[in-house]
Amino acid sequence: MEYRFLLDLAIILLSTKLLGLATKKMHLPQVVGALMAGLVLGPAVLGVLEETAFVQSVAEIGVIVLMFCAGLETDVQELKKCGKAAFVIALLGVLVPLAGGVLIGYVFNQPGRIDSDASCSLFLQNMFMGVILTATSVSITVETLKELGKLQSKSGNAILGAAIIDDILGIIALTIITSAADSSVKMSTILIKIALFFVFSGVAGFAFFRFYDWWSRRTKLLHRHAIVAFVFCLLMSYCAEEFFGVADITGAYIAGMIISLTQTTQYLSSRFDTLSYLMLSPVFFASIGLKVNLPAMTPMLVLFAVVLVLVAVATKVVGCGLGAKLCGYRTCTCVQIGVGMVSRGEVALIVASQGMRVGLIGANFLGPVVIVVIVTTIVTPILQKIVYNNSPKPEIVRNGLSENYRELREIRDRAN
Repeated sequence: MEYRFLLDLAIILLSTKLLGLATKKMHLPQVVGALMAGLVLGPAVLGVLEETAFVQSVAEIGVIVLMFCAGLETDVQELKKCGKAAFVIALLGVLVPLAGGVLIGYVFNQPGRIDSDASCSLFLQNMFMGVILTATSVSITVETLKELGKLQSKSGNAILGAAIIDDILGIIALTIITSAADSSVKMSTILIKIALFFVFSGVAGFAFFRFYDWWSRRTKLLHRHAIVAFVFCLLMSYCAEEFFGVADITGAYIAGMIISLTQTTQYLSSRFDTLSYLMLSPVFFASIGLKVNLPAMTPMLVLFAVVLVLVAVATKVVGCGLGAKLCGYRTCTCVQIGVGMVSRGEVALIVASQGMRVGLIGANFLGPVVIVVIVTTIVTPILQKIVYNNSPKPEIVRNGLSENYRELREIRDRAN
């Protein structure tokens, strides 16, 4: 039996913590340090670590637990209020980056500039470039919001709601473009499965809530609640990905929202936060850096990568921010929402790999896409801290309690 994974795990945990503390001293979110640890130790720089099957599996569990914790801490009533706004934010957050990516494709994907070796038509290639920019990886945003204490804020709830809808719209956009390039992909089947997933989530959520409410009245040992909740989270994640083609983190987030309606939410949140902090989250964030392996870049590809990064950041901020503004949010909140949707993370890499499989993108375009993933992943938590720290902090009263008092009370309850 190989025991190398023990050494890899020790290196990841130590390096992510040390670099996390270093970035904290620089007044940056600690998640930036964790991301940098994977990037520096991975194939892109030192080559000390590589993404093994063990790291992949632990990282997948890590992002599932992270999104489950986000669901546990979601204010469901507030999320209901911003439901329509979340749809508008997600819709514009997909359409604007899509248009930006298509425009860049038409400018750079030309003979004599960047010669693509993709097998599909230029029109489909350029459309797919836009589809890549529609991707959003909200897991990094969630971790930063938790660190800043803003996960249950108005902008935090809007980001989480929009992220779920963004994921669905992204799947639809990817399905449309891949079905045009690959006749084996049936769009109608995908859309039916997405609709069935939400039906399944409603039925399974209602059934589990009733069972959990009945069972919790008869079980006083709280550690058993954590096991049952985690089993439900894993089952929802598995069903989402395996049977409906929806991201497993969406299933995990919905599971967390359902359990957030019970009386044991605070206890479960504290237990899963410990599990996530101890091992799962550091491995997940480091694994993003371990995926990076930059190919050779020509000057034109470097220029394309720079423009692609600028458009990737600007289109999400403008698109999601404009959607929030149309729904009546304050300007500072619009900027917070827009910045929170910037990170592409591993989602963009997955979309790009699907495009390469059916000939929608050439291998020479993968380098710029990887650079977009690196920059947006690192810059998102930095921008989040800037926009939240520089925004006005009015006293918001909910249910007779000021927002500041609620935050202090939550800190006290967790300490107890």
